[in-house]
Amino acid sequence: MSNAVLPVYGPSPVVFERGEGVRMYDRDGKAYLDFIAGIAVNSLGHCHPALVNALTTQANTLWHTSNMFRVPGQERLAQRYVDLTFADYAFFTNSGAESIEGCIKIARRYHWSKGQPERIGILSFEGSFHGRTLGGISAGAQEKYREGFGPRLQGFRSIPFGDHDALKLAIKEPDLAAVLIEPVQGEGGVRAVPDQCLRGLRELCDEHGVLLIYDEIQCGAGRTGKLFHHQWVPGAEPDLLAAAKGIGGGFPMGMILVTEEAASGMAKGVHGTTFGGGPLAMAVGNAVLDVMTGEGFLEQVRRVASFMQQGMESLKGRYPELVLDVTGSGLLRGLRMRDDPLPLRGQLSDRGLLVGTAGNNTMRLAPPLVVTEDDVREALDIIDQQFASMMTAAGS
Repeated sequence: MSNAVLPVYGPSPVVFERGEGVRMYDRDGKAYLDFIAGIAVNSLGHCHPALVNALTTQANTLWHTSNMFRVPGQERLAQRYVDLTFADYAFFTNSGAESIEGCIKIARRYHWSKGQPERIGILSFEGSFHGRTLGGISAGAQEKYREGFGPRLQGFRSIPFGDHDALKLAIKEPDLAAVLIEPVQGEGGVRAVPDQCLRGLRELCDEHGVLLIYDEIQCGAGRTGKLFHHQWVPGAEPDLLAAAKGIGGGFPMGMILVTEEAASGMAKGVHGTTFGGGPLAMAVGNAVLDVMTGEGFLEQVRRVASFMQQGMESLKGRYPELVLDVTGSGLLRGLRMRDDPLPLRGQLSDRGLLVGTAGNNTMRLAPPLVVTEDDVREALDIIDQQFASMMTAAGS
């Protein structure tokens, strides 16, 4: 049968019909442990009752008004995130890419409002991924995403990941508006930025009057055991933060968090969105936050994450011929392999485990935050069985 979908994807041949918790089921009823969660999107798993109830209740009440009118759920969710974070304002979008674009606009507008319109530069880091819009691929530091789409937009530049000398030079460039960084890189190999580097980056930005933007689209929403990953690092708060993925639990929504100072250039009419912050998304977003801020939820995430890390370290120790390193933080983890993990992803799917891949030959694990130790044990057993099979085949 022909497929009218633009051929930019390479999906698995498996077709899923339903999901429940941390499992999905294909057309034949086969169960799969979902350890990629829609690329860290299904933060509370599939068909979480609180989210289903919130969405269906709102769907039977009011779908869309646009931001011509007040949206009470939007005002409530904005205040809740402000109360829980560094921010003074929240702006809701439809996706992570839109959140990144908005952060870039706010940063440039800030300097413009201070009488420095030349400060448009955005500095990012090798391996970063910030979405697929023209602004996103210009901000990201992976050439493969820019190929065929023309040169980088004006002002965007990158330096090597972890190169402190390059950072100290780049931060002094007179046109620089902001530094954009993922506290835990996703596509770049599930690499966590060391705590001291985030603090040092905050200090450098303050010293040179540069805004600091965190891309927590993948590592936020409770994924590393705090509501946002940078909250593990006191003294490293950003000026702006882009969020999406897990904050909607599977419903498309994104968010920009920003301080009053960084937002000082924004005024009525200079930015907006038709769908962002609509009643449906806000109903789900509030329900997600209800669960994530519930008693013991993030503590359980941290416990299970520690268990998963120990199990992955054990795999690394038992299969040094296959695994080079364990990367990431919390429930955003990677196994850096000696060889391309793409074939391995298919082999694990055949065994009933869904995982992802990332740069630097990394197999990515990002299960729903409701995952249990028993689920993790089952997933690691499947990986263990596959690794043992690969070693047997290599020795035959």
